Amino acid sequence: MDISDATNLLARTPSAVSALLLDLPEAWLHRDDGPDTWSAYAIAGHILHGDATNWLPRIQLIVAHGTGRTFEPFNRVAMLDWSREPVADLLDRFRRARAESLERLAGLELGEEDLTRTGTHPEFGTVTLSQVLAAWVAHDLTHLAQIAEVLAGRHRDDVGPYRRYMPALERFAPAE
Repeated sequence: MDISDATNLLARTPSAVSALLLDLPEAWLHRDDGPDTWSAYAIAGHILHGDATNWLPRIQLIVAHGTGRTFEPFNRVAMLDWSREPVADLLDRFRRARAESLERLAGLELGEEDLTRTGTHPEFGTVTLSQVLAAWVAHDLTHLAQIAEVLAGRHRDDVGPYRRYMPALERFAPAE
């Protein structure tokens, strides 16, 4: 795990999400693939919520207390209870939150030796700071793909025989 590579990618996520969602019709933003799936808008809210309550707070807890304290459980669906706001406002909040998260992460002045420090996950038990940071990056990328898949799903039945060569149309964006 290279900290600068991770932060470089994490810094790109708000722009990537914005490029996919800004100026889309409401019907595209809020369509999902049925029960227990999320819309592109909900996925963006989920990533935003993770910045506030998941990744950086867990890294900070590892730095401050190590395995002495268990991470707070992450509410994966908290964003579903939020009042709906214009997508531009949601994306602006995400951009600002991510910039703040990365500033605070940089302020920890983590070195290679810190990556082996451990914390306690409520489900997985002992995890390393490196694993938390890698999961943050993979989480962003997973949800970028999920946003693309739910948007592509709008044309699932419209592409005709081309569907054979579009495996994303066979996947559904499960709530996770």
